[in-house]
Amino acid sequence: MTLAVRKIVRHVEETRMEAGRALPRVHRVAIVAAVFDNPYPPGYVEDLVTLANEVGEELGTLVGPPCVDLLGEEVEAYGKAALVGIEGELEHGSALIHNLRFGDPFRRACGGTELLPAGEKTGLTGAPLDVPLKHKLNAKTRSHHQTVTLVVPDAPRPREIVVACLAANAGRPLARLAPFGSETAAA
Repeated sequence: MTLAVRKIVRHVEETRMEAGRALPRVHRVAIVAAVFDNPYPPGYVEDLVTLANEVGEELGTLVGPPCVDLLGEEVEAYGKAALVGIEGELEHGSALIHNLRFGDPFRRACGGTELLPAGEKTGLTGAPLDVPLKHKLNAKTRSHHQTVTLVVPDAPRPREIVVACLAANAGRPLARLAPFGSETAAA
């Protein structure tokens, strides 16, 4: 099966100042999203995995490596997203992105080893979706826990799905929390 892709969205956000301070380096986030017809038939379907396996690599290759290319520098944090339009199920988007055939092309392209954190929901056309990002090598790296909002103004339409990969070149701007677990360490 080949996905019926209506559009590809590419977006780069650059933050240069935070809390009135210039950042030591520009914080960049890249997003590549595919908007396509929901490949699952309307109504309840018991087996979602077979189709997700069938299209997983195609979909992952469509948005993962291009996201790394769009960032244009070393990826430090990453995430993924699925926004399912009405007349579809949340489980449709989940099946597509929670599949190693989807995630592996992105992980390989950016040298990541951690599972990709995900944002997923059903929504109306233009609905925002908050997507968590974490460090690509160590999900416990607090400085890299960040959330990016994804909006595609004309998607998803009914019976469409938006799937995206997101990559950041750094942790949060001006991150300064103590390392994970330090609050429980003996003094």
